[in-house]
Amino acid sequence: MDYIIYKVFVGFGSLLALLPMRALYIISDLLYPVVYYIVRYRRKVTFENLHNSFPEKTDKEIEQVAKKFYRYFCDMLLETVKLLHIKPEELMRRLKFRDVSPLLKEYENKKHILGVLGHYGNWEWGLSLGMQLPYNFVGIYKPLTNKYFDKLMIRLRTQFGSEAVPMKQTPRALATYIQQGRLTVLNFIADQSPHVSEIQYWTTFLNQDTPVFLGIEKFALRTHQPVYFFTVIRVRRGFYEVEVEKLCDDANDLGPHELTERHVRLLESYIRKNPETWLWTHRRWKNKREQLP
Repeated sequence: MDYIIYKVFVGFGSLLALLPMRALYIISDLLYPVVYYIVRYRRKVTFENLHNSFPEKTDKEIEQVAKKFYRYFCDMLLETVKLLHIKPEELMRRLKFRDVSPLLKEYENKKHILGVLGHYGNWEWGLSLGMQLPYNFVGIYKPLTNKYFDKLMIRLRTQFGSEAVPMKQTPRALATYIQQGRLTVLNFIADQSPHVSEIQYWTTFLNQDTPVFLGIEKFALRTHQPVYFFTVIRVRRGFYEVEVEKLCDDANDLGPHELTERHVRLLESYIRKNPETWLWTHRRWKNKREQLP
C-alpha cells in the first residue's frame, strides 16, 4: 500500500510540477480552505502551540496567525512539489543569499562550517544553497518511516549538488569529508524534537519549557569549527533571501550550552517577527519534563 500511495503521489506531483509557479499558487489558494476548514489538518496542535507561545495575543489574533500560517503551509507544499521539475536557474533566482561573503572568507581560510537551520521559511528550498557555494553542502536528516517517501525526499534534497546524511551517520561522514579534504557545510535542523532518550538539556523557547537537541554543540566542541545560523526569509510569495549569521568561531571558547542558547534565541526572534512562516503543526512540545524520568 505504501508503494501504491508513493507512485500515485509522484505521478500526480510530477504533473503539478510541470506547471509554472503562478499556476501552483492558484492551486495553493484553492487548497487552503480545504486544509484549514475541511480537513482541519493538525489544527488542534497548531492552535495549542500558538496559544502557548503567544499568551499575550487574543483569540482573534491567534486565529489570524493560524490562517496566515496555513496559507503559507499550502504554498510551501506546492513549492516542495515544484522541486520535482524546477530548473536550477529558476531556483537560484528565487532563493538568494543576502551576503555570502562570510562563508566565502571561511572557505578561503580552509574552514569547515557547521550550519544551523530551523523549520522556518522554505527550508527544503534552503537545502539547495550548495549551488551557490564552493563548499560541499550537506543536510543532516532523520530518515522517514516510509522508505519510498524517504528516497523521494533524499532525491529532492540532493538533486542540486547537495548531499544528505542520516543523523546517526554524521560523525563518520564528517570524518570522511575531513580526511578527503572536502570543505563542508554540515547543516543541522535545530528545532527537531529530540527522542526521549536523547533529552539532555531544557530551555525556555517561545514561553514554554522545551527540550533541545545538543548535537550541534557537541559537534562544534569536538571539531572546533565555526558555526553559522541560516535563516530562509520569505521576501514575497515565491521568493526568499537567506540571512547568514555567525554564532561562534569555536564553541570551546563559550560556556556550557551557550552555543545552544544562541541558536535557540536567534530562531525565536525570527519566529516572533514572522510567526506564520514557522512549522506550527510540528509537535514540538510533546515531551514534558515532569513526565520524564
